[in-house]
Amino acid sequence: MRLILRLTCLLVLFAAPLRAQDLASLVADSVAIAGNDTLVAQGNVEIFQNGKRLKASKITYDRGADRLLIVGPIVLTDDSGTIVLADQAELSSDFSDGILQSARLVLDQQLQLASSEMMRIGGRYTSLSNTVVSSCQVCASHPTPLWEIRAKRVIHDELERQIYFENATFRVAGVPVFWVPRLRIPDPTLKRQTGFLAPSFRTTSDLGFGTKIPYFIRIGDSKDLTVTPYLSSNDAQSVELRYRQAFDSGKVETTGAVSRDQLYPDETRFYLVTKGQFDLPRDFTLSFSGTMVSDNDYLSDYGISSEDRLDSRVEVLRTRRNEYISGRLINYRSLRDDDVNSTLPSIVTDVTYQRRFSPGTIGGEGGFRLQSHSHYRSSDISSDSDSDGISDGRDVTRLSVAADWRRNWILPGGVLGTALTEINGDFYSINQDDTYEGDYTRAAVGAGVELRWPWVYAAQNGASHVIEPIVQLVWAKQNDTDIPNEDSTLVEFDEGSLFSINRYPGADDIEVGPYANVGIGYTRYDPKGWSLGVVVGRVYRSSNDEDFSDASGLSGINSDWLAAVRLSLAGGVSLTNRVVFDNNFKLTKGESRVALTRDSYSLSSSYVKLLADESEDRDDDVSELTFAGSYQVTPNWGAKLSSRYDFVADRASSSGLSLAYSSECLKVAMDLSHGYSSSSSTSASTSFGLSFDLLGFGNKGKSGAAAACSG
Repeated sequence: MRLILRLTCLLVLFAAPLRAQDLASLVADSVAIAGNDTLVAQGNVEIFQNGKRLKASKITYDRGADRLLIVGPIVLTDDSGTIVLADQAELSSDFSDGILQSARLVLDQQLQLASSEMMRIGGRYTSLSNTVVSSCQVCASHPTPLWEIRAKRVIHDELERQIYFENATFRVAGVPVFWVPRLRIPDPTLKRQTGFLAPSFRTTSDLGFGTKIPYFIRIGDSKDLTVTPYLSSNDAQSVELRYRQAFDSGKVETTGAVSRDQLYPDETRFYLVTKGQFDLPRDFTLSFSGTMVSDNDYLSDYGISSEDRLDSRVEVLRTRRNEYISGRLINYRSLRDDDVNSTLPSIVTDVTYQRRFSPGTIGGEGGFRLQSHSHYRSSDISSDSDSDGISDGRDVTRLSVAADWRRNWILPGGVLGTALTEINGDFYSINQDDTYEGDYTRAAVGAGVELRWPWVYAAQNGASHVIEPIVQLVWAKQNDTDIPNEDSTLVEFDEGSLFSINRYPGADDIEVGPYANVGIGYTRYDPKGWSLGVVVGRVYRSSNDEDFSDASGLSGINSDWLAAVRLSLAGGVSLTNRVVFDNNFKLTKGESRVALTRDSYSLSSSYVKLLADESEDRDDDVSELTFAGSYQVTPNWGAKLSSRYDFVADRASSSGLSLAYSSECLKVAMDLSHGYSSSSSTSASTSFGLSFDLLGFGNKGKSGAAAACSG
């Protein structure tokens, strides 16, 4: 029969000099008192004191020496997650001092420190001699850890959460790699500590082999700085900096680098990126980001980013259920060689107020939008010197007001009827443009009715079929104000815009009618878990619309045909296909995507076909095939492959391969990429990157599957 005794109850008989906060509980199969100074507990012994828990097979307490003699197996745990395992031990009554034999210290259930002898000193320090340290799993089938540190002496400081090594050797698979006389690392419970981070390696065709060794500087609880020197074999020197700071209401991060290399001899190259976000009163949010770069090639040369058009912005917004408010200031810069930044809208401002409401008198749902927009070009040339159809220095300011309303009715026979209307008013002020300079006012109105007649059939096998013919009749008109179109040149004709009053994405152009949007949709839901959706439709007009580009599929009296198919199978297969074609079945644009997702692998591929169109700033046809795949080869090894082939240029525009190894104690990533910096570039660049992390230090949690152990 197990006995539960509180040491406080033994004070009368045993006179143990314990303070109130030191009172402990003892649980054992049997407890005996020998003489006046010795207590012996045997069989499944457990002691609970001050958040610590000690388990052993036998404990002998000597009151005169205030010592515990413990026979193992011993397990000592505390609230911080630290675990001590040993065969036998001699400890003080509060476990703060003593010696443990054949001991092992486990920190945060990750890092293991095994030693023949362990000493507890003052409740703060743990000293281990002839120690092996690793976070890798060790068992009979895997007796040698993947990596380990062997040291003559190791000291763990529980207060500072630091581990100190003396005469340490780092080994990989049992093979010594390097030796250091002294080493200090943070224990797994410490989140942030000044020191070196894991190095990474990168090889490129332009810079050669390079090494990055980050150094993390903890400035305080809420801010830090990381300094990363980068040296390459092609005489490139670079220093990267990253500063982060957190506040009660937000955060800010600044990243940058300064470099000298042979790609731009005798020039100092750099980049700087700052971003942040803060909560403001009344549910508003402030966000900002800014990018500076010394030259067009710096970001791609150093593998920082593949962006070729940068934007720096400040934005304040608030989003509620029926309200949206936004104000933003944006600065654009192009890194493309064929772009001239002075003729591009480099500074853009937008202020938007949008609200949804339900009119009580007429019902339905209404919307109101007030928006101001302006964009500025730094060029002061008022003519079109580069023959792109836009005056080089054109500056535009616009104020827009829009209202819309929509209401549905259920008509006889199950027909869903909808009435909808939109009203728009715009004021434009255009400067530095020989053709359009001046002030303009434009008004537009549109109204329509929509009829949907869903036919539903439920088959005996549980499958459901829905056929839905849709007809939308729209009348839209605007005054004859001639306004240059800059924000509505790229029009997407798809299932989402087929039934719409206005298919232009911006405000500079408005679709006029009358016209009819006609289509039919079919959907099947199968009880076996797969579904099929098909949409076919086109736009019929009473007159020719020459505002849409030929490549959009919407030009002419009647638009091209739109056909879209979506297939989803229960086995993780999905297929989408969207094509726009004319009456002769000549393809105007097409997009196909197929994806397969399983537990251990995934595959996806897409194909895009677009016709060349000068109005859409596309001089050549686009015909590209992309492929991406991932495969979990083993629980520890994973691979990813991606590629993009340009049929117009007849070459692979980019390709990449990455391998990753992840276990409970190590994470390794290898990346290989090859590609062209632009579609017109004739020289390709190749880069290879390697990084690794030893898990178990500095709060790095376990990443992947552990090595299999059996027996």
